Amino acid sequence: MKKLVGLAILMLSILNACNTSSSNDSSTLSFSEVENVPHHVQNKIDPNVRLQLMDEGDEGSYIVFQSSGEIETDVEARGDTVTIKFSTSGLQGDTVKQKVYYLTRGPGQDVIHVLVDGEPAPFDIVTGL
Repeated sequence: MKKLVGLAILMLSILNACNTSSSNDSSTLSFSEVENVPHHVQNKIDPNVRLQLMDEGDEGSYIVFQSSGEIETDVEARGDTVTIKFSTSGLQGDTVKQKVYYLTRGPGQDVIHVLVDGEPAPFDIVTGL
C-alpha cells in the first residue's frame, strides 16, 4: 500500500512539473495593439501593403495590418506555430485603418501563420529592425 501511495505521489509530481513548464512557455506569448508606434517602426511601414512584419529578433515582432473595416484579433499557439487571426467587418470602401501590433513568442515558436477572415494571408513585406 505504501508503494502505491508513493507511486501516486511521484506521478502527480511529474505531471505537475510538466504542466508548470508548458504553462511557462505559453506565458511568453503575447499579442497587443501598439498605441504609440515608435518612430523607427513608423518610418518602415509601407502604407501600400495590407500585411507587414518587422522583426526585432528574440525581442518580438511588429505586425502591421491595414483594413477598411473594424478589426478583431485572436492568437493561439500550437507547437512551434503561432496563429494570428484577423477578422474584419463593416468594410468602409476607401477608408483604410492601419493597426500595429506587437507579438512576443515563446522559445521554439518560430512559425507565424496569419489568417484574415479565415483565409491564409502571407506577409507582403518582411523586414528586420
